[in-house]
Amino acid sequence: MSPAISHPNGNAWPAGLDERWKKDHTEKFASAGGFYTDKAKIRADEGSYEYEKYMPTYLDVKWEPLGPVAFEDKGRKADPNKRSLLQAATEVEHLTPLIGTELSGIDLRSLTEQQKNDLALLVAERGVVVLRNQSISVEELVKLSHYYGPAYKHPFAGTVKGIEEVNVVYGDSKMQTDWKEYGKKGTWHNDASYENQPPGIAILKMITVSQYGVDTVWGSCTGLYSSLSPPLQIYLEKLEAIHSGEIQAYAARSTGRPIRRTAVDPAHPLVRVHPVTGWKSIFADGAFTTRIPGIPKSESDAVLSFLAEELANNPDLQVRFRCKKNDVVLWDNRVVNHTALGNGNSHKRHGLLVMHQAESPLSVTEYETTFSKPAEDRKGRLEVDTT
Repeated sequence: MSPAISHPNGNAWPAGLDERWKKDHTEKFASAGGFYTDKAKIRADEGSYEYEKYMPTYLDVKWEPLGPVAFEDKGRKADPNKRSLLQAATEVEHLTPLIGTELSGIDLRSLTEQQKNDLALLVAERGVVVLRNQSISVEELVKLSHYYGPAYKHPFAGTVKGIEEVNVVYGDSKMQTDWKEYGKKGTWHNDASYENQPPGIAILKMITVSQYGVDTVWGSCTGLYSSLSPPLQIYLEKLEAIHSGEIQAYAARSTGRPIRRTAVDPAHPLVRVHPVTGWKSIFADGAFTTRIPGIPKSESDAVLSFLAEELANNPDLQVRFRCKKNDVVLWDNRVVNHTALGNGNSHKRHGLLVMHQAESPLSVTEYETTFSKPAEDRKGRLEVDTT
């Protein structure tokens, strides 16, 4: 008999996993290290750099595990028509029928409470909302994120010195993403889906970009659910999937970065329901979702690969946006996955990202029990009223 396989960080394995899967799971951690190229060795340009104080730092501290936190989605307080927000905009452009909206004439620094609530609902419905050329400061970004929910501090990412909840998105000619090590499908991800209460609204401001901008593609997971056949939808609604933080933890260790909080491997519903819209969405990605327990490994691999490929390869489910300096993008991390593109990979790109903790993902049954109404397939509800 082969010896039992230990979890990479000493955790207990989730129930229902066979030894073959544990072996593959552990090897996946090992292969992840090549994707993260010496982030611990990032340095600012020689000489002065306008935003050197926002360069990533890797504070070597130990945080307690995240416990349950109360969360109330501000979208529940929104006007269903979002009039306060949308009527204040000089232009509202839907970037595709399914996903992505750009608002013009809105200053994030001066939003009223009602407009913030309306914005939360718009982000939930459209997945991604873009606002160009915003003057909002990093401290104001943090304050806005705090309005939406309890602060989320990433256990592995680089942060702004003195502001632990601000994640730094940084790359330059000396730190390039090695796509061939991971494969493009594997770069599609949902930020920190491996937490027990994963982040809700993410807010990213780009402060330095090259002449090529910074392109990111978001994919609609509500749209992905809608694209599936009814029998497959019913099957997936009965399943859970394991999301593993150990993949990023291994990459951090391999480049000498600290592990500020022990990685966890929760099982979440494979189909989750947004608490405000009531829409069903697929909750899995190519980066952190590792196994569907309770079914054969070959079946689990086939299902997860199929879902990842459908989202990565179907442009009808996607929106691509090119960020310029001072642009701000908000997305609802519960209903979209995303991937950065390598078009500006050899040039400096620098952004500041803040997120908040949201609810523990709700299964269809949990949503319908909690809210006493049926969860919905968003099919046929692609547009929002902007009048």
